[in-house]
Amino acid sequence: MAVTFSGLSSAAGLKKLDEYLLTRSYISGYQASKDDITVYAALSGAPSSTYVNVSRWYNHIDALLRISGVSGDGCGVVVEGFAPAEAVATPPAEDSKAQAADDDDDDDDVDLFGEETEEEKKAAEERAAAVKASSKKKESGKSSVLLDVKPWDDETDMKKLEEAVRSVQMEGLLWGASKLVPVGYGIKKLQIMLTIVDDLVSVDNLIEEHLTVEPINEHVQSCDIVAFNKI
Repeated sequence: MAVTFSGLSSAAGLKKLDEYLLTRSYISGYQASKDDITVYAALSGAPSSTYVNVSRWYNHIDALLRISGVSGDGCGVVVEGFAPAEAVATPPAEDSKAQAADDDDDDDDVDLFGEETEEEKKAAEERAAAVKASSKKKESGKSSVLLDVKPWDDETDMKKLEEAVRSVQMEGLLWGASKLVPVGYGIKKLQIMLTIVDDLVSVDNLIEEHLTVEPINEHVQSCDIVAFNKI
């Protein structure tokens, strides 16, 4: 059953989370998981040491993300007022039914006892190829990625930086939640979640060919993959 948290930006919300973590090392289960990443991303930054348990958990997850990443699936967690990366929508059932109906109509036009013409043979091959491609696309895996996007300096407009990052659009890419994380000396980095269809989007190509080239590199100095998890 999914755990629900609310108001994590308030003292009351942090107190509730602190009490929850009093007897737990992670948000769910016995290893770090996507549930921990969701709550971690929902926090605006490192919590006050007043919240001993939250602070302990936050520092641990922060270290894991920097060193080895987090791969556990978790049991599901809901943070009210915070929307983690959404799943890429799949084609609605009606479209599949309509396609099936169209295929049935095409079959009705075929003379089962007549000699197959070249046009009919070509049409059959095209339908078979389309079905094969469609099946492959439905089987494509998806991944949830957490990126660190670093600016050039403390004078970089972080709002424009995020707008530039989100301006990158392509099939199989869906931008999710984000937050600004202090780095030091007045500099903040953008931490942003995204969901990708593995067969359509390469994170390395996304960074090298889109996020760190003109005109986006006017704002972005570098990008790092913090966490990469299969969905």
